[in-house]
Amino acid sequence: MSAQPPFPITDRTREALAVSLRGCDELLPEGEWLNKLARSEATGVPLRIKLGLDPTAPDIHIGHTVVLNKMRQLQDLGHTVIFLIGDFTSMIGDPSGRNNTRPPLTREQIEANAQTYYRQAALVLDESRTEIRYNSEWSDPLGARGMIQLASRYTVARMMERDDFTKRFKAGTPISVHEFLYPLMQGYDSVALKSDLELGGTDQKFNLLVGRALQSEYGQEPQCILTMPLLEGLDGVDKMSKSKNNYIGITDAPNDMFAKILSISDTMMWKYFTLLSFRPEAEVAALKAEVDGGRNPKDAKVLLAKEITTRFHSAAAADAAEADFNNRAKGGIPDVIDEIALSGAPLGITALLKQAGLAPSTSEAGRLIEGSGVRVDGDVISDKGLKLNAGTYVVQVGKRKFARVTLG
Repeated sequence: MSAQPPFPITDRTREALAVSLRGCDELLPEGEWLNKLARSEATGVPLRIKLGLDPTAPDIHIGHTVVLNKMRQLQDLGHTVIFLIGDFTSMIGDPSGRNNTRPPLTREQIEANAQTYYRQAALVLDESRTEIRYNSEWSDPLGARGMIQLASRYTVARMMERDDFTKRFKAGTPISVHEFLYPLMQGYDSVALKSDLELGGTDQKFNLLVGRALQSEYGQEPQCILTMPLLEGLDGVDKMSKSKNNYIGITDAPNDMFAKILSISDTMMWKYFTLLSFRPEAEVAALKAEVDGGRNPKDAKVLLAKEITTRFHSAAAADAAEADFNNRAKGGIPDVIDEIALSGAPLGITALLKQAGLAPSTSEAGRLIEGSGVRVDGDVISDKGLKLNAGTYVVQVGKRKFARVTLG
């Protein structure tokens, strides 16, 4: 930490620092951030806290909300939150963590994705205290001359310190010149917004530091940076991702959201509490001590599932999801299931599963049957050649997929 700051460090300032540090991977430089907090408290001027997200996909999962949660916590301390939509940087494509060039998005794709981004983020942030900006506001007017002047303020040597660029260069994997523009433009966002703190995942550390360096180049007080861990998905191994199908979407139905959270491991549950829960740390620590002392870990997981489901739906929806989960655990049928009508009786079970959308293909349907993962009217199906006559059947695949299929 730095020497004696110009503003007093009060208990409230230390509490704000503790909120900042909760669950974070790194806060750099911590001493500078403490001084910024002290200054804000003494002067009453809120700090400017920036989070940039490129609308590369239309939907957000709860892994994305890890940084949004931190933004909300800092917002609740009275600071200004800037939700930055990277409509300009999306056209370049963020190369962070990649071993090849990321294809840039079209303007149409960016605009379509951006329409839903903030609507979903607002489920976490306080809309009345959130500043929404698009980085095309200052990036488009730069023009060729401005881009050249900006590029002159950062060296190739420093750019090649970035881990993924270094690996690709050593491996002989192409690096397009336009990829160097991405961290520069993200850094210039911090200059344009005069941010005091920028948040991002651990994979964004280099880009955040570029912003700090460029602010110094432009004569501004450098921002501090706060990185948050990447949240593992339901498998407990890989980063939460739709492509890995290990995600919890914030637009998932309440019953699905609740059940997915209950499916995480007892060990991973505590990381989810740290990064996703708004419960006080002391309360979470006491809960963990109870579980370590013999309390059923499911009790804690239910509390987490209800908190998250309430946040994105409602308390009533969370209560109903808990009742539905308990009903399923007893072998019951959910209160609401899809109603599907099919023709072609008699119909083979594998074809029925595919046509009903319960399996992506007949071959996958066969594998599900071989694994005892398919039930019809409560009975486990073991015969892949089974044919069903006309009638109505309750078909279950795995623990959570149900449909009432009427076959004619």
